[in-house]
Amino acid sequence: MGAAKIAVPIVSLLLVVGVVIGVIVVIKSNGEGAEEAKNLKTPSTKMVNSICGPTDFKEACTTTLETVAKNASSTPSDYIRAVVEAALKEVNNALLATNKVNVDKSKDEYDHVAVEDCKHLLDYAVDMLQGSIAAVKAADLAGLQEQQHELLSWMTAVYAFQTTCTDQIKSPEYKSAVESGMLNATQLTHNAVNIVAELTEMLKLFNVKLPTNKPVTLSQRRLLALKYGFPYWFGSGDRRLLAQQAAGQLVPNVVVAKDGSGKYKTINDAVKAYPPKFNGRFVIYVKAGVYDEQVIVDKKKPNIFIYGDGIAKTIVTGKKNFGIMNIGTMHTATFANEAPGFIARGMTFRNEAGPQGHQAVAFRSQGDKTAMFDCSFEGSQDTLYYQNLKQFYRNCRIYGTVDFIFGKGDCVIQDSQIIVRKPLPNQFNTVTADGREIKRGSNGLVLHHCSIVPDDYLWPVRFEIQTFLGRPWKAEALTVVMQSTLGDFIRPEGYKLWDGSTNHKTCLMYEHGNTGPGANTKGRNKEFSGFKVISAAEAAKYTAGQFLRAGEWLPQTGVPVQMGLY
Repeated sequence: MGAAKIAVPIVSLLLVVGVVIGVIVVIKSNGEGAEEAKNLKTPSTKMVNSICGPTDFKEACTTTLETVAKNASSTPSDYIRAVVEAALKEVNNALLATNKVNVDKSKDEYDHVAVEDCKHLLDYAVDMLQGSIAAVKAADLAGLQEQQHELLSWMTAVYAFQTTCTDQIKSPEYKSAVESGMLNATQLTHNAVNIVAELTEMLKLFNVKLPTNKPVTLSQRRLLALKYGFPYWFGSGDRRLLAQQAAGQLVPNVVVAKDGSGKYKTINDAVKAYPPKFNGRFVIYVKAGVYDEQVIVDKKKPNIFIYGDGIAKTIVTGKKNFGIMNIGTMHTATFANEAPGFIARGMTFRNEAGPQGHQAVAFRSQGDKTAMFDCSFEGSQDTLYYQNLKQFYRNCRIYGTVDFIFGKGDCVIQDSQIIVRKPLPNQFNTVTADGREIKRGSNGLVLHHCSIVPDDYLWPVRFEIQTFLGRPWKAEALTVVMQSTLGDFIRPEGYKLWDGSTNHKTCLMYEHGNTGPGANTKGRNKEFSGFKVISAAEAAKYTAGQFLRAGEWLPQTGVPVQMGLY
């Protein structure tokens, strides 16, 4: 963790727009919505003050809304567009400024890569902001409210793109140059997150009345999805796809086999075979074997479904790391997904660097709506990197030592086994390290109905090595452990301070309904001001159905999910 964290969230504009338009619920088809919007009148000063109320950078916010506020007939969509367009303008300016920062690779290879990654991060942020603007333009007032969570997830990710950019740079000279060019962009994006988070309250300011006679609502579809045991983001086609795969009846697009019995011998060659402008699911079957290769699914390859012959049978492995090789964290990942709609099933993702490699990622994803099922993630420090945007993991195994489940995305891990390993001498174990940075952001980490246990090597010395449920990577970190079984080796204080920070005073660490000898919360660390044992009603907010809005996207993948509490 720390300065070596590098991220490159990638979502193309075309894909972003396509996803948004797909979730917009058009409530009024007879023009009434447009007429309603035209007739909305608001006192500009009062409106601007109310909209900017939740923001941290109020002067920047009021300046952003000055022009739109002068038009008495401006609608909520106009205000949201103004906020996002202002952020887009400044992110573009930040990109131009960062493009002028050049690092001599021969003298400082690490920071050369970090600054180049920054340029890509900001470029991806531009794509996402442009897609968000298109989404707002396409929505009526009711549709705008329906897609609030989607927009919030994207704005949260855009902010994370920028902070991760500066996090990763070591040299004060280059860090300062990039930060100074990004100041306005981070402030306006921070404002955008807080404004979108309060969008429903904004609609109330405009006296927007949403109709009650919706023909088919997202909520209704979520209930239907729950009835059949699949989240709604999984469509019927994808449910059939996974059912066929489970029954051995699925015909993949390509087959990978080390023995030559498939079309390709490497996973990389199979990924490269993804056809241009492909529609639907591109299915890759990887036969049993150990594949020693670094795989990256880039943003131009959405909706891949890759499956193997099962955990410990189909294995992707590598050993890239920061501790020995001085490779930035993102670039250590054995398998990386950078595209939306990625699904994997029945595979092992492994980084063999060991604890001496320090940051060494087995799997990372910044692809929106990632779903992983029946997979194993094996490493030591930083094993599973839920980098950005919405991610769901079910019936998986996750192995590690320090901060081994970490990221800045919106992540739920359900019905999985979390296996803690033996770290280096004088090290501690921390299962989680969440990176939420804005309290109203959409992101955070939820462990739901999981078990946390020591592996065979840790077991004999499990009481000699300190093991914590987590520590807060960023100030507003959100970690929820609920309805899970906690082994006896979990420290009574539960959570560890992040050295050199005051994150423990602002983060949120919640527990609900846990069992096992490590679940006693009486001894939890009193320095964590935001620690709380939450009620069932509060815990429901962190289930897949509510926290990820999983009903809106998981059904399309075919992965089963528990939407609510058990």
